[in-house]
Amino acid sequence: MTEWADVVVVGLGPGGEDLAGRLATEGLDVVAIDGGLVGGECPYWGCIPSKMMVRAADLLVEGRRVGDLAGESTVRPDWAPVARRVREATDGWDDQVAVERLEGKGARFVRGWARVVGERRVAVEDREFEARRALVLATGAVAWEPPVPGLAGVPHWTNRQVVAAEELPSSMTVLGGGAIGLELGQVLARFGVQVRVVEVADRLLATEEPESSMLVARVLTTEGVEVHTGVEVISVAADEGRPALVLADGRRVVSEELLVATGRRPDLGALGVGVLGIDEAGRGIPVDGHLRAGRGLWAIGDVTGIGAFTHVSMYQARIATEDILGRPGPAADYRALPRVTFTDPEIGAVGLTQAGAEAQGIRARTGMSEIASSARGWIHDGGNDGFVKVVEDADRGVLVGATSAGPCGGETLGLLSLAVHAAVPTRELRRMIYAYPTFHRAVEAALDDLDG
Repeated sequence: MTEWADVVVVGLGPGGEDLAGRLATEGLDVVAIDGGLVGGECPYWGCIPSKMMVRAADLLVEGRRVGDLAGESTVRPDWAPVARRVREATDGWDDQVAVERLEGKGARFVRGWARVVGERRVAVEDREFEARRALVLATGAVAWEPPVPGLAGVPHWTNRQVVAAEELPSSMTVLGGGAIGLELGQVLARFGVQVRVVEVADRLLATEEPESSMLVARVLTTEGVEVHTGVEVISVAADEGRPALVLADGRRVVSEELLVATGRRPDLGALGVGVLGIDEAGRGIPVDGHLRAGRGLWAIGDVTGIGAFTHVSMYQARIATEDILGRPGPAADYRALPRVTFTDPEIGAVGLTQAGAEAQGIRARTGMSEIASSARGWIHDGGNDGFVKVVEDADRGVLVGATSAGPCGGETLGLLSLAVHAAVPTRELRRMIYAYPTFHRAVEAALDDLDG
């Protein structure tokens, strides 16, 4: 027998949970379905616990800098407090509080893995649900593993095993030089793990500015991390119980554990969207500016393939909510999409890189300033690596992108995100008063550098 609701939401990560709660609060009958934990990857294995780990690792390094700036210190890494804090933050990977929060807003929660079986219809085991008004797909993405011979047969970690670890291995090879691999790799190295990073692209953080790649590679190398870029993994095998990678240049990398951090992709096949005519082999469900994916169908978050970030799913949830309620509003605008890699230094970026702007036919003009050369950077001393790079559309006189790398790169990014989003003329940005001495004052110097 079919069970009816006004809205059926499949997937309760940050965006799906928020949308389901908002619609239920508006008085709609909402069925919210997920076979995993309510809240999704972010609060249990992603953003929240991983940044707790980053914070702990940063404290170790700051403690060691006391000897250079403020006296004497002795620092001894201990993973136990980190693991304990992560368990507390995740409630031991128990989502009861989140379930109660959602149901408290009026939604009906169903635990199980849903599969689309028709227009506005999904099945969860032997139950079937049909939406009168809207079916919303917000199923996120799963860790993707490259088709390397032997990899599937060798036990390895993803970010989830790192976050849940009670004890750390003596050595770790990180396959993947993107944000997840670098954040976790640096954390592990600062806690005494011998870390090697292997990336097939010719540089780390390959989608960001080259200056960001060089900065992170230099800092990681200084901290004892082995960095291998521009090299393909030919095969993976077990060597006396330890994962061994054979690289295209002939090198063989063996470690106690292997962390596969090669990105995340939606599993459209498991979701069964082919019944709606959607390509299940695609990188995401195509949506319009209001997150509509078909008649009575909306999709939000990672499953759309648009920016695999919590803040994107939350942003899309608000737009889709208003659209489902029939309230007119602006379409999604990703021109000023912000992103932060929480390494030390943090790599904050917004909008287009220089290469991305030029690929769109924009006559790009750039300006740079070094954090260490700023007054605040000089005061900060140890750990002051970083820079600000701005990318201007020279014909329009507005910023289309920027990077803020440094001790507070993600925080300084706020100013630059606003400038890109609101298309503030660079002449107006130059007329601003920048507080002295601050890290964000480096933005002013980068703007001055636009004039060469």
